[in-house]
Amino acid sequence: MAKNSIRRMVIVGGGFAGLNLAKDLDKNLWEVTIIDRNNYHSFPPLFYQVASSGLEPSSISFPLRREMRKIRGCRYNMGEVLCVDSRRKVVVTDLEELPYDVLVIATGTTNNFFGMDGLRDKVLTIKSTSEAIRCRNEILDRLERASLCRDAERRRSLLTFIIVGGGPTGVEIAGALGEMKRFIVPREYPSIDRDEVRVILAEGSGRLLGAMSEASSADALEALGQLMVDVKLGKVMKSYDDGIVRFSDGEEIATDSVIWTAGITGSTFEIKGADVKPGPGGRWIVDRFNRIEGADDIFALGDVCLHTSEEYPKVHPQLAQVAIQQAHTLARNMNSGQFSIPFSYNNKGTMATVGRNRAVVDLGRLHIKGRFAWIVWMGVHLVSLLGMRNKAVVLINWMWGYFTFSSGLRLLLRQSPYPKMQK
Repeated sequence: MAKNSIRRMVIVGGGFAGLNLAKDLDKNLWEVTIIDRNNYHSFPPLFYQVASSGLEPSSISFPLRREMRKIRGCRYNMGEVLCVDSRRKVVVTDLEELPYDVLVIATGTTNNFFGMDGLRDKVLTIKSTSEAIRCRNEILDRLERASLCRDAERRRSLLTFIIVGGGPTGVEIAGALGEMKRFIVPREYPSIDRDEVRVILAEGSGRLLGAMSEASSADALEALGQLMVDVKLGKVMKSYDDGIVRFSDGEEIATDSVIWTAGITGSTFEIKGADVKPGPGGRWIVDRFNRIEGADDIFALGDVCLHTSEEYPKVHPQLAQVAIQQAHTLARNMNSGQFSIPFSYNNKGTMATVGRNRAVVDLGRLHIKGRFAWIVWMGVHLVSLLGMRNKAVVLINWMWGYFTFSSGLRLLLRQSPYPKMQK
């Protein structure tokens, strides 16, 4: 790579991987364009707090154009990528065609319904800011309707919330709804007895938080019990039709609200002109330098890539730290002009929160739970947020909620009925 020539890099995705790569690249060597369907960077670990009315959407989102002002030689183009023409070296979006010398795909993941595609329009999901807002609206809608409903069967269905999937997101949203059941419903919905509210967490395997330690799984289970959440392990959802959730063991539960957190798949698109397709989990198979196998000058970072190593023979975990470290390593290789540094993941630990003063943290062999783990969880997430305003607003919201058990964010804001602008 000639060091005195500037090459064009297109990064698809303005998440952890995309932004960190753009910041680390030498702008004397690279002209960088970030493409994203949204004009903001989101913070996925806190989507569940938007869904449960704990935080406003703008607190965990940051305008990409504001961030571009800090990154010399980098610009943002809005658009949804339709495909890539690797022969012409062009990215095709719904708004333009953008040429590249090097393409980096960092699109993250979307919901995986495991072949039950009919669920897409029936369940609530929280894989994006807009999905989290919709989830918040639907939860508040059920509580408002139930507070006026006099039909016992209908009321029971309205007040039954089923979370499918016992990973970090499922545990966290279940804990948030459990806190709402214990502390918010008695104060703000006097016509609803909190015992009428059912929060059910269904996990298909034998334990929660399967990627964390056994101790974390047990502690999370205990904490959810304290928050009056009914955890059902070894419970596989079979279908959801006509307001009835059916499980593989034959049990049926009537509910108006199913929150799906059970699976994810890579958010991908077609690469024309190259003999390459996404691998297991909809993820691009990459080599140790994050190059997509079978595609020239195309790389994948973060959750959308399938990267293995001696330490992680199956696959690296889909965590923010993996994406960030991959971005740093790729930038070093790109800046040096040669691929001499293979990616090696430095595991800094995993964590999940269940509610106030309730969290679990695994740092190697060290396991932490309870209030201290919760403080660690808050500190890590605050530091990871973009923008001082966002950090301050989130901290104030958390402190206010901690001392008052209240929130001014339980607002049912419905989408405008006005038609979309024609392209």
